[in-house]
Amino acid sequence: MKMLRAFGAMLVLLGLTGCGTTPSSIVQQPTTARPQVLPVQSAANGAIYQTAAYRPLFEDRRARHVGDVLTIVINENTVAGKKASSNGAKTGAVDSSIGGITNLPLKSLQGVGLKAASSAQYDDKSAVDSSNVFTGNITVTVIEELPNGNLVVAGEKQIALDKGTEYIRLSGVVQPDTIQAGNTVSSAKVADARIEYRTSAKLDKAEVMGWLARFFLSFVPL
Repeated sequence: MKMLRAFGAMLVLLGLTGCGTTPSSIVQQPTTARPQVLPVQSAANGAIYQTAAYRPLFEDRRARHVGDVLTIVINENTVAGKKASSNGAKTGAVDSSIGGITNLPLKSLQGVGLKAASSAQYDDKSAVDSSNVFTGNITVTVIEELPNGNLVVAGEKQIALDKGTEYIRLSGVVQPDTIQAGNTVSSAKVADARIEYRTSAKLDKAEVMGWLARFFLSFVPL
């Protein structure tokens, strides 16, 4: 009876595990951060100058503090190829015979010869080609300001469609000098960039083995 209960509990746990739909992520840090609360200073207002309403006339409002946002223009296009080939050959031959036998038995084997030959050839060729194209935009948040002025950014975008949710995540380090007008940065200028596109859409059930079959096949040797 205890064994049946344990087996039932195990089946329930397996079922709950299969219900998880959020895909794993390569982004290993928070995807957002709240702006830091700055200390309130007493206003030193003049006749015309008002501290609360002051805005620099020629200042370019770029992201620079924790909590600021900027847009990463994703334009990844990578192409890689590799070709390799190798070959080898080996041959061998054996030719021996039994010479004259004197004062020994087995004289009947005198003159018997043995010949053998072997040949082996190896030829291997391989070619691997891969290409990836990923374009789009994602707005991220500054989650840390490094001592040298660089900004650690991260963000996530979720798009819910009919049969699943698409996740676009990005994290990396941005140098303030690369921030262009409109607070945009090319993904090619993001250091330590981790860009991913995942989806929680369900695959065709005919292509996926049932969870009960996976359970039994997990400990049955094949």
